[in-house]
Amino acid sequence: MEQPPRFVADVMLGRLARWLRALGYDTLYDSTWDDAPLAELARMERRILLTRDVELTRRRGVQYVLIQDDRVFRQLTQLVHELNLNAAEAFTRCIECNAELEVVETKDVAEKLPPYVLATQTRFKQCPQCEKIYWRGTHWNHMQAILSEMERHDE
Repeated sequence: MEQPPRFVADVMLGRLARWLRALGYDTLYDSTWDDAPLAELARMERRILLTRDVELTRRRGVQYVLIQDDRVFRQLTQLVHELNLNAAEAFTRCIECNAELEVVETKDVAEKLPPYVLATQTRFKQCPQCEKIYWRGTHWNHMQAILSEMERHDE
């Protein structure tokens, strides 16, 4: 089975990096990275470099996608079309730090949750690195709607 693509995003693509993580794609991003180390990271780890900077696409040995639009929905749509991305692994990575999320018991995170969330949700995931907790609330529903809209644009 072919491995899903792994990405590294340049400084201009922080929102896109978060969305790719939400889709379940391993995506590195740090707003402090300069071009040379960014290109070297892409080359060494065989990641696809996502950039809006034409100069970065001229680096040797780097696979890249030159992102055409500054709007994140169109950026995602471009990647879905060019790389055949999908949402099969959506909501499996931390959108903040890229770590794979782990299913946790309610009792293990209850003290960290707002009362309303604790009263209305039963399934939780947590990032083992930054300890952010995720659940299927209104934000999750909004993201699902956007992903569905992307799939409709793909047809």
